[in-house]
Amino acid sequence: MSKNKKIKGVKTPSRRKFFKAAAVTGAAAAATVAMPNIAFGAPKTLKMQAAWPSGANIFFEMAGDYAKMVSDMSGGQLKIDLQPVGSVVKTGEIGQAVSSGVLDMGHWVTAYWYGKNAAASLFGTGPSYGMSSQEVMGWMEYGGGRKLYEETLSKVGFDYVGFFHMPMPAQPFGWFKKNVTKVSDVKGMKYRTVGLATNVLTAMGMVVRQLPGGEIQPAMKTGLIEAAEFNNPTSDSQFGMQDVSKHYHLGSFHQSQEMFEIPVNKKTFNGLSPAHQAIIKNAAYAANTDNYFKALVRYSADLSKLMNQHKVNVYQTSDEILAQQLKGWDKVIGDFNKKDPFFKKIVDSQKKYAKRVMKYLLMNQPNYKLAYENEFGNIAKVKI
Repeated sequence: MSKNKKIKGVKTPSRRKFFKAAAVTGAAAAATVAMPNIAFGAPKTLKMQAAWPSGANIFFEMAGDYAKMVSDMSGGQLKIDLQPVGSVVKTGEIGQAVSSGVLDMGHWVTAYWYGKNAAASLFGTGPSYGMSSQEVMGWMEYGGGRKLYEETLSKVGFDYVGFFHMPMPAQPFGWFKKNVTKVSDVKGMKYRTVGLATNVLTAMGMVVRQLPGGEIQPAMKTGLIEAAEFNNPTSDSQFGMQDVSKHYHLGSFHQSQEMFEIPVNKKTFNGLSPAHQAIIKNAAYAANTDNYFKALVRYSADLSKLMNQHKVNVYQTSDEILAQQLKGWDKVIGDFNKKDPFFKKIVDSQKKYAKRVMKYLLMNQPNYKLAYENEFGNIAKVKI
């Protein structure tokens, strides 16, 4: 029988009607298959404590950005109850609180558990070898760093899964009572920092004290310290550093690459559905990009306010001081390598990654400063 021949008394559907009916049927079938994957019931809420105060604090805001992304990605089925510093435990206790289940999650930096194992500083506040925070995060995920990070967690007894976000720009050398350009200018100076940077700057002859962020400005006001760093123009402004100093030095190797660590209780994480586990992980990647974009806009705007409204003098840290910082790093890393084989194992991994990756990156990057000055003039004299 010809495929075009009609049978008397029987209506043959048109091709258009046929495909329309098939589309409806297919959509219904797809919906039926997809239905079991939709999460029903009450949303699951995880308690997170940050190491930052609420209110006008950009780091707490960034933790909130991550929490919102988790909620948005899960359609509201997975929520994070974000609490500010000290609401449940002290900052130094966040790692243990997450490990024991007192908290489901935390938001801080690895330098805050440096006291348990100096290797913690290598995951955010270690030597540069030419790397910025973005390349250190690349080493973490593609250069063997994650496995070493997990070994470090095990060594200190932390029972959590960790994720990272926000590749921080190099941190300023900080706030001083005068413009410092020579190593002799900072020798004997009482200075605040944290992590391995304490060892590096001590090697430079500075008298280093570790203080929480909220205590930095009062300590400078009372003379307990003479100089200090925290992190960036926005955070430093929020602490009121411009009220105790008018000399701000940008760019330093003491902490040239750092990022936030998000510890998640291992039992809690393993109890989540695969989809929610993926959201916890991938929201960190999303926040990584968003936070960095936000940081560039906010940090530059607040630097402008410091210069124009608060009459702060802004300098680039001198090459003499930077070179001495690198010598300090060489000494500190050498000393730790001799006494701790595991520490050396991490350092060797970073060096191997940096030697290859940064060879490409540094040779491939044009001189962006040259392009900037071609348009705007001498960078030190540009008004923003």
